Amino acid sequence: MVTCFCVHDLRAQLSPPRVRIMAWNLLNFPSTSGAAADSTNRCPYYRTVVNYVNPDILVTEENSTTYSTTWFLNQVMNSSGNTSYRQGTFIRSYDSSNGIFYRDSLFRFVQNVPIETDLRDISEFTLVHKQTGDSIRIYAVHLKASSGTSEEQQRASEVDSLRKVTNRFRTGTEFIVCGDFNIYNDQESAYQKLLQDNVTDDGNFVDPFTMHGTWNNPSYSDYHTQSTRLNSVGGGAYGGMNDRFDMILMSKGVMADTGFKFIPGTMTAVGNDGQHFDESINYGTNNAVPSNVADALYWSSDHLPVYAEFLVGSTSGIEEESMDLSSLVLYPNPISRNGILSFNLKKAGTIQISLLNSSGQLVQMLANERVQNGQQDIPINLDPALSQGFYILSINTGNSFIYRKLSIFK
Repeated sequence: MVTCFCVHDLRAQLSPPRVRIMAWNLLNFPSTSGAAADSTNRCPYYRTVVNYVNPDILVTEENSTTYSTTWFLNQVMNSSGNTSYRQGTFIRSYDSSNGIFYRDSLFRFVQNVPIETDLRDISEFTLVHKQTGDSIRIYAVHLKASSGTSEEQQRASEVDSLRKVTNRFRTGTEFIVCGDFNIYNDQESAYQKLLQDNVTDDGNFVDPFTMHGTWNNPSYSDYHTQSTRLNSVGGGAYGGMNDRFDMILMSKGVMADTGFKFIPGTMTAVGNDGQHFDESINYGTNNAVPSNVADALYWSSDHLPVYAEFLVGSTSGIEEESMDLSSLVLYPNPISRNGILSFNLKKAGTIQISLLNSSGQLVQMLANERVQNGQQDIPINLDPALSQGFYILSINTGNSFIYRKLSIFK
């Protein structure tokens, strides 16, 4: 427990604050055998995973009873006398429900507003970061399961209900959607509707990963979240790791430089080392997590949890007096091909300027050179083959590490 709290303390002390949001399909908690049985059988495994990841917010799906979230709070999140977490208002939905747990020292819970669909409600959780006053809406989904035309149509209908809400927000509003989407490929209607960027609204979501085609194949093994088991274990799916059902998508406002800002490269399917396609997550050696965590993932649920990290508050000009680099201006932005990055450097040194895609992968190294102190103007010359869209500009001087949103248009 000491290690976990230290990790959180380090995140909380960063400027701007850094928070970790995780989503997890718990697999019908508590099980049909009841909460008492799960206290012995599954809660120790849940605790192992939660203590390892140490989320600041945890969103859960498949909460199966009215007391599910209270039991999980006491037996898992706040076990052994810990009182760090609180639960948000729980609203029971048809079939199974969504829950949310948050670190009380960091967040204030505002409300849970259900969005009704023909199957399970989508939960709109709103929280406020106590230190900065920034608010975030988190939509928890558990879309219709299984493949087939009618199932795909049902998922698309559920997404329509969500977009009717998010399409009403003003430009730049910060929200994310997370949970079990049960989507099989990037051409499925529900996925297309989530990402559809309309001229008349700003209600669409951004997927940090670009994954074309059907996701149930070895080339996407790094992203799979179901199933943790090769064989049947106490209900749930089996067949090994081969589906990308669990995701965290976010609004364009979350990609901006203030409020809640996604940190590229932090999206993580806990325990997925890319080496367990069609296998149990704890088979042989797992290179992503310790063996006890791999075992806990196997025994607790048929889904891996997924988390991402976010900066909270202004990320423009934060404590510039303590940084090597200040007065950063990029123009033009949006950019078509060529531009200028202007900044002031306190002392001479090497600067690296990289262009990343929305998942944090390097697409072009723009500069890696030694520069003098003082005002600098660095030319930005983009590869003409780059596609139109959203990118991240990464500026690293050794002591300063800054991200800026960059939009490329053709």
